[in-house]
Amino acid sequence: MAINKNALIRFHALDKCFSNFSKKFYLDDLLKYCNEALYELNPDGDGIKKRQLFEDIKFMESSQGWSVPLDRIKEGRKVYYRYETSDFSINKQPMNELEAEKLKSALLVLSRFKGMPQFEWVNELILKLQEAFKLQSHEREIISFDANEYLKNIHFLGDLFNAILYKKVLCVDYQSFKSDVMTTLEIHPHYLKQYNNRWFLIGNNPGFENFTNLALDRIVSFSEIDKKYQVSSIDFNEYFDDVIGVSISPESIVSKITLQATPDLAPYIMTKPLHGSQKKITNNETGFTFSIEVIPNHELEKLILSFGEGLKVLEPQFFRDKIKERLQMSLVHY
Repeated sequence: MAINKNALIRFHALDKCFSNFSKKFYLDDLLKYCNEALYELNPDGDGIKKRQLFEDIKFMESSQGWSVPLDRIKEGRKVYYRYETSDFSINKQPMNELEAEKLKSALLVLSRFKGMPQFEWVNELILKLQEAFKLQSHEREIISFDANEYLKNIHFLGDLFNAILYKKVLCVDYQSFKSDVMTTLEIHPHYLKQYNNRWFLIGNNPGFENFTNLALDRIVSFSEIDKKYQVSSIDFNEYFDDVIGVSISPESIVSKITLQATPDLAPYIMTKPLHGSQKKITNNETGFTFSIEVIPNHELEKLILSFGEGLKVLEPQFFRDKIKERLQMSLVHY
């Protein structure tokens, strides 16, 4: 039996009933108590029926559950339920098999953050949980996340996160890939965004009208400065909704980009859309034609070019010409 959130709520509700020796809980009482607990979580839920109640009790009595010592006391034609002793509770019992497996899975997810700044506590927590609950580590890794723990300046992430959280203005020394000269910027940091295994700091620079995005691996150093922080009301999830990546130029507008994928590439594009706005136009023997509504930028160009001959731009003409120009420039190297 899988233990989900609803199941845990029912088990703990039953546990309270079974350990309450001042009241007799018949089946109808148990069912009512469980459903009341579920309705507190989800008022629009349907609750459970007696069949599910019997399954829950059976599970609690099993070795996979908590092996609860449950009495069924007959009173006339009815039966009420309680533990053999009033001091028993599932909260006092060792972790059962399914709980242990769920905790192991959670530890695997937590492992993703090992080595990340501000997550040093994860290493200690994992060891403590493994020792406290006698959890054996898996012999081999069974899940992998696409994260670059060796990214230059990844250790800045925690301090930048705190600067945003506590509204600190920063003086940032920054050296772009496009410049041999380091620039010093005043930044009011608002958001951290990860794209293509790189982290970017998004913030206000009083010298620019729009937001500035700084790649963490190009930040040389930064420090707090005593200036009034400019609070932003922007919802950055929404701000980046119409863009692939992090680059948004001042004159940018959303464009409808129409593309065609070859029959071989089509299943990949269909199952992993380039953008949330992706819409199918046609799908036949010539390929999969679709559109996305995004702000054209450098990241979108690189993404399209990464598919090689499998993907071509049909419209608009200005963006089609841009991709063609980049392909022609690539041919110069060959």
